[in-house]
Amino acid sequence: MDLDLFLEILGIDSSSSMEGTLSEFLIRRLPVPGCEVNVYMADIHPGQGDESLPVPSNILLSWGEPKIVFCTHYDTVPPYIPPVVEKRDDGQVVVRGRGACDAKGQLFAMYNACLHLAERGEDGFGLLLLYGEETGSLGAKEFRKKYPGGEYVIVGEPTDNRMVSASKGTKSFAVTIKGKSFHSGYPVYGASAVERFIDMMNALRAVDFPVDPELGETTWNVGRLVSDNPQNILSDHLSFRIYFRTTFASDCMVCEVMDGFKDEYIDVEAFGGDTPAGYLTLDGFGTKTVAFGSDAPQLTNFRYKALCGPGSILVAHTDGEYIMLRDIEQAVENYVRMFDVLRKRQ
Repeated sequence: MDLDLFLEILGIDSSSSMEGTLSEFLIRRLPVPGCEVNVYMADIHPGQGDESLPVPSNILLSWGEPKIVFCTHYDTVPPYIPPVVEKRDDGQVVVRGRGACDAKGQLFAMYNACLHLAERGEDGFGLLLLYGEETGSLGAKEFRKKYPGGEYVIVGEPTDNRMVSASKGTKSFAVTIKGKSFHSGYPVYGASAVERFIDMMNALRAVDFPVDPELGETTWNVGRLVSDNPQNILSDHLSFRIYFRTTFASDCMVCEVMDGFKDEYIDVEAFGGDTPAGYLTLDGFGTKTVAFGSDAPQLTNFRYKALCGPGSILVAHTDGEYIMLRDIEQAVENYVRMFDVLRKRQ
């Protein structure tokens, strides 16, 4: 494997909305003889970043007509962290930096698997690289409109090199709570939006969401919490976003619960999300379930979807993000073996 290429990819800041520069590099650098390149430029610049930056593209490298497609994304969460290579005392090589684990390590592994298959004289496969996964799977949603799809897609995410049997779904809501502003020394004459928020959170914590036998518990997180009132004045307005990780048992119930909070003081706006999903697994590979999202649910133009890749989700998005080079090497072997199994199924 060309470690220098991996470091070049990691060395380009591709934080979401700024990934156009890496897109141009990949289009120029990855194609090899015998490989066809199709570029699907984003219709609208996804950026909240610098609009002068290049517009990103979905990139499909094909060896023949791709019946089996390896797929991952190349945008990363901010902030950018430059790559560093460390050699441990036991001889193992660790590559650190933003995207090493999520998901440039998967990109590098899948690319090397494709090179290996091409050297073997195989065809009928492709490598699909998507932008905008970290900001709502923008690239995947656009790609499915422009490409007819195929039989199999193997999506790369940090799954500890195990095939994912099922993943949790997501549901997102924007909530606005009204209050009545008044002097905090005389709260009886006003109504605090903050107090209503606390009551809502306590009620939500008391909801007994069913424990799913495969995906476990339903979880949720509050973000973008705003109530910009002076400390001595009751809050007349509070807003926040709430994000659920749902299971097969709770996906519909979450929407019903959130809808039940609506009244004259509380407004709830649903932004949708993904439903929990099951994925293709193959004999001979370890399996697991995951609680994170991916592009896989949005790639509805493929008949069968698998989810597997090197690295751990527990270090993705962290300041200490890293991947072991041996795990990338194992992933290359895994992807080649998956191709062989799926080719026989065809």
